[in-house]
Amino acid sequence: MALPTAFLRTLIITAFAAVLAFAPAHAQQVATVTTSVTWTYEDAGTYEDAGDDDTAGAIDETAALLDDEGLAEDADLGATRRYAPSATLATLGQAKARFGPFAVVDDATIRMAGDVTSNTPRQFAAMLAAFPHLKRLEMIDCPGSLDEEANLILARAIRRAGLETIVPAGGSVRSGAVEIWLAGATRRAAPDAEFGVHSWADENGREANDYPANDPVHAEYLSYYREMGMDDAKAHAFYALTNATPFSDVHYLTRDDMARFVTLN
Repeated sequence: MALPTAFLRTLIITAFAAVLAFAPAHAQQVATVTTSVTWTYEDAGTYEDAGDDDTAGAIDETAALLDDEGLAEDADLGATRRYAPSATLATLGQAKARFGPFAVVDDATIRMAGDVTSNTPRQFAAMLAAFPHLKRLEMIDCPGSLDEEANLILARAIRRAGLETIVPAGGSVRSGAVEIWLAGATRRAAPDAEFGVHSWADENGREANDYPANDPVHAEYLSYYREMGMDDAKAHAFYALTNATPFSDVHYLTRDDMARFVTLN
């Protein structure tokens, strides 16, 4: 089942300033300030198709598979679910090639910093076609997803590829990026790795707990967690934990917290 495009799970760091302090609430004005993040790539090359028919064919084949899973060519910017960090600088180091939020640092290793968008599954497919021996995904600074459907497509592609997912020392995965980390065939996290979770909300401001327990949207997440190795009880417990924190806030979990729900290596 495809996620409804109305779902929002974006959480931007904001500062609210109310003016006319003594005016009634409906007359107050609100100012919003959004932080931004810069990702720096040192001596990074950009992947370009060199005309290899096998590579192009592999990309086309994988793209077709992604389309079959529900990501159309002209996919709209659907559900968003992200938590932007405070102003930080995520340095991915030297890169052989870049594909969206991914930087290929050697034949076995990818580093990730940035959001998942509707384009990211195809960027991932192109990367695998160009570098077929990749084994591990290091998640450096990952705010989450700007397209929730694409996020789950990417996560399942990571699992099919058998990649290990790693949050290294100082690494941070938040919101939809937590699903990406869960997708690892094996998973690792440094003792100081952080995992930020919170509820999703739809475009009308309704959050997960505002929906009936039997609504199909809940089944989409629970099914995914079971696919990633949680039993039914843990899937429900983890989903309830994420939704216990309002959309406008974030709750940080540690490596040990995550180990309660999934196996770490």
